[in-house]
Amino acid sequence: MNYAFARFANRFIVRMILFGLLTDAINFGAKTCAEDPNPQRYQLQTRASDIDPSTKPHPAIGFLFEEKGKPIDIENASVDTRVESKGKLVIWLMGHNPLLFERLNGYGLHAIQVSYANQWFGKLCQPKPRDGQARGNVRLEAATGQDFSDELDLQKPDGASERAYQFVKWLSTENPQGEWDQFIDSGKATLEWDKVIVAGSSHGSTTAARFAKHQRVDRVVMLCGPRDQDQDWQSLPSATPANRFFGFSHVLDGGWTGDHYCRSWEMLGLHEFGPIVNVDETASPYQNSRRLISAADVGDDAKRAHSAVTPGKASPKSDDGSFLYEPVWRYLFTHPVDALGQPTEEDANCTRVHSQ
Repeated sequence: MNYAFARFANRFIVRMILFGLLTDAINFGAKTCAEDPNPQRYQLQTRASDIDPSTKPHPAIGFLFEEKGKPIDIENASVDTRVESKGKLVIWLMGHNPLLFERLNGYGLHAIQVSYANQWFGKLCQPKPRDGQARGNVRLEAATGQDFSDELDLQKPDGASERAYQFVKWLSTENPQGEWDQFIDSGKATLEWDKVIVAGSSHGSTTAARFAKHQRVDRVVMLCGPRDQDQDWQSLPSATPANRFFGFSHVLDGGWTGDHYCRSWEMLGLHEFGPIVNVDETASPYQNSRRLISAADVGDDAKRAHSAVTPGKASPKSDDGSFLYEPVWRYLFTHPVDALGQPTEEDANCTRVHSQ
């Protein structure tokens, strides 16, 4: 063999071996980041005041760290690494609901519940809102910590959006297996909002919708809401396109019988994406509608009806013991936003003007 050629061949082989080892190392590193060596469902909990010392209590509106010696600024998170991730983060703007989070994780979604100013209802905008934006402005300040209302004085660390960001940062360190860092926009010190689903029930669904008007998000899920029937913010220009809002109510809920929800849904523009669909009579995908209702048996109890659309003891069950609304919840959180129902006219029987 020619000596020069042999030397070249040996060098080439060595380089290829080194390249292969380097490639394997890179791939191995990527695999350990992308795959949990012990896949499982993780549930994490901490206090907002522990992870961000710049947070403050606001006693005047019932926004506290502790009550009767017990912490109430608890925040919860969960993810199931056994399920293929959809790369979406649900921010739940209501009290922690383990049954809901279990389902969200089963859909491949990350989920967090944050402590934020949600006890002001009944304390502010009294005896009635000063105008058609007042209550919505309070909601927006509670969600962002920015100055939108002169009825409360929150700072950025106490807004739901900043608390969510700080919580996800903590989670990315505390639970790297969950890959929480995919939701952080490190360049802007905020969340990747186009990967975020904001959701809530009742009061929380109303704040979720108001926030999504201000900040574009991936999706909004509104259970038994939105209300604010004497407010006009629902018709404001929206950062989040209307086809990304999904609502679900029981027909015995006072917010439905009082025409609060149908009004909000139309003002949000949801009638452009399909009719009101009764999930008891129509199977998923519910004509691709954004407006779902149910008349399932709740014992003729309006209070139970209000809670029925969220997983829990008030929610009706099938004969086999499973929740009746399992396919509805999956639809609300995962249905493709570009799959649209046919536009419909506004409902002439839905009262649009409500007294304050």
